[in-house]
Amino acid sequence: MRQQLETEQKALEINLDDRIYGTFAEIGAGQEVARHFFQVGAAAGTIAKTMSAYDKVYSDKIYGTEASGRYVCEARLYKMLDHEYNLMQVRLQNERPESTFFVFADTIAAVNYTRTIKGDGWLGVRFQLDPGGEPNDIVLHVKMLDRDNQLQQQAIGILGVNLIYACYRYNNKPEVMLQSLMDSLHGRVKIDMIRITGPDFEELDNRLLALYLVKHKLTDVAMFGPDGKNIHASEFLYRKHVMMVRGSFRPATLVNLDMLRSSFNHFRNEEDVEANRSYLLTEITLGNLTSDGELDEADFLDRADLLNELGQTVVISNCEEYSKMNKYLSDFKIQKLGIVIGVRELLELISEKFYQNMDGQLLSAFGELFSRNVKLYVYPALQEGSEELITAENVPIPEGVKFLYRHLLDSGQIVDVQGFNADILHIFSKQVLDMLRTGDDDWEVMVPSKVASLIKQKCLFGYPSERMEFEY
Repeated sequence: MRQQLETEQKALEINLDDRIYGTFAEIGAGQEVARHFFQVGAAAGTIAKTMSAYDKVYSDKIYGTEASGRYVCEARLYKMLDHEYNLMQVRLQNERPESTFFVFADTIAAVNYTRTIKGDGWLGVRFQLDPGGEPNDIVLHVKMLDRDNQLQQQAIGILGVNLIYACYRYNNKPEVMLQSLMDSLHGRVKIDMIRITGPDFEELDNRLLALYLVKHKLTDVAMFGPDGKNIHASEFLYRKHVMMVRGSFRPATLVNLDMLRSSFNHFRNEEDVEANRSYLLTEITLGNLTSDGELDEADFLDRADLLNELGQTVVISNCEEYSKMNKYLSDFKIQKLGIVIGVRELLELISEKFYQNMDGQLLSAFGELFSRNVKLYVYPALQEGSEELITAENVPIPEGVKFLYRHLLDSGQIVDVQGFNADILHIFSKQVLDMLRTGDDDWEVMVPSKVASLIKQKCLFGYPSERMEFEY
């Protein structure tokens, strides 16, 4: 079991390591990280330089301007890492050939007096593990939960020390590396994006880091793009119109693809949605990933591979309640949120809200989900044992909630998806999974051709590898 050290112990241990030498560049929230290393003593063996280009004009002169006009952003952090690390190499690589160089950088917006800024920022370290070696990068986004400016600064100081310590002491254990970032910080910050790249981490799948963030409760939401690169909502969803499709995608079938296609087309054609500013997300919840018991990382990566192959941006969340996801996205001023839900899941959701809130809190319970900018898009299903469609209009809603449900239909907050393919509604992911594992080749016509090829090529979801060896 890992021994958890105090912040001062971590800083001193780094200071006493003669190999580690670097620069601190901090914008906003004070020089809190560097301060820890100065205060514990022996800092001369670790710190080459500390600086804070607090004035925006001065900062631009050093690091260049941002096209977005923002200073607390991912691009700014990388500019800081690039500039400061290049200076380290030019000035010190001949003078300190035995050192492993690092640059720590952060750009932070702490909570302000009027509370219009909640407190968040970007932190990163560019670091060598061997003298003269190519550097690695670890970059993360943090949300501060303290409601006091000084407490937020203090939290950033602790997080920065944890981050530098993790780079040098836990670099061979990525999951432990992430967990250690929360030492002395539980309940004070959320880390909702992390990315580790470089020659010493070529075998690391960063999508697993996104999973670990949610698994270990560092955040409720993490994301990665079609290229498998971990991303943060603030960098691509700000003021956008967003549609989210939740599913198991185990595997992604023709029905899943049709749900994505038809619902997103419907969403983009709404009068109050700008098609060129709309974005589609596919979501897998932690509850779904653990529905069979323990979390299976290989199973998660199989799903991620298929969704990425289909060009999807993937969200991993611990948001079983849709209102929880809406709250997370509200920080990014989402214009319109469309949530796609199967009609059977809709019935479960409505019934659950009704039976859990029979004490007069029904309107409040529905209000948490159906805020002004949220709309449910309902994908149909076949009535069991027949060809009759179940839709949002004819789903058998509990009697006591029919009046409220009718209001949501009439007001357009619940709508049926238009343009779906009724001919494929007999396909179910669980059936396809069973077929591909037992060698029934009929499963291949039930999934997109890209999905079938990838499943066979990589033997995903337990597809028989011995068959592949025989066939090829």
